[in-house]
Amino acid sequence: MVCCAFGIPTSCFYDYLARTRTIDREQVQQKSVLRRLFNESRGSAGSRALMSMMRELGHQVGRFKVRRLMKDAGQVSKQPGAHAYKVARAERPDIPNLLAREFAASQPNQVWCGDITYVWAGGRWYYLAAVLDLHTRRVVGWSMSDRPDADLAVKALEMAYQQRGSPSGVLFHSDQGSQYGSRVFRQRLWRYRMTQSMSRRGNCWDNAPMARLFRSLKTEWLPTTGYMSLREAKRDISYYLMDYYNWRRPHQHNDGIAPAEAAKRLNYVSGFS
Repeated sequence: MVCCAFGIPTSCFYDYLARTRTIDREQVQQKSVLRRLFNESRGSAGSRALMSMMRELGHQVGRFKVRRLMKDAGQVSKQPGAHAYKVARAERPDIPNLLAREFAASQPNQVWCGDITYVWAGGRWYYLAAVLDLHTRRVVGWSMSDRPDADLAVKALEMAYQQRGSPSGVLFHSDQGSQYGSRVFRQRLWRYRMTQSMSRRGNCWDNAPMARLFRSLKTEWLPTTGYMSLREAKRDISYYLMDYYNWRRPHQHNDGIAPAEAAKRLNYVSGFS
């Protein structure tokens, strides 16, 4: 009678009843978890990273389902596209490129990489030095200063050396920056019984893991307008490097597992994981 009153075929009404769906509680929960993880990454995590993080939390999801959930929620990763770099082959005569792009380290404290970048804070540029352990791509040291000098690089190395239990025999690789070629820095490497390696001039691919770390930091985490103060910058960057990047952010090198978590699963003793 109602269908006749509104001029609607009864078949449409019964089709509507057949299409009435109940609430999928699992999907609602997955959307909630996905939204939280995406917001924690500050909009940087893509479908691959979100899939790895959700699987770590016990959700059996694939990349295509994550893509669909992201599309439904209107979430788009802010990862940048590819960039073309020039190639150069000029090595430093006294410090050769010993690493030679062999970025796969079989154990911790075997190969460390270092580099320096810049960060806008308090209306001026500050400089960030970091040290990366190539075994699981874990950040082991960092430092910030208003000067991009050798002391900045030394402080980052010193932090890594102390936190990793004063290892010896480490191969330390960097670009040909004046900070890493300075007498102060080279003497510190000699004191720590480390071997030095340098990229070829103008060839960022020779130190690709560090370039990738700083790219992730700048595109995923740093605010587009910079920080209000150096104190705020240090606190936020420290959280990203030592907490989020090391313990929570999936890394493709570790098959989607965070660097520190990957080292932990390999059952290394405390202080060397």
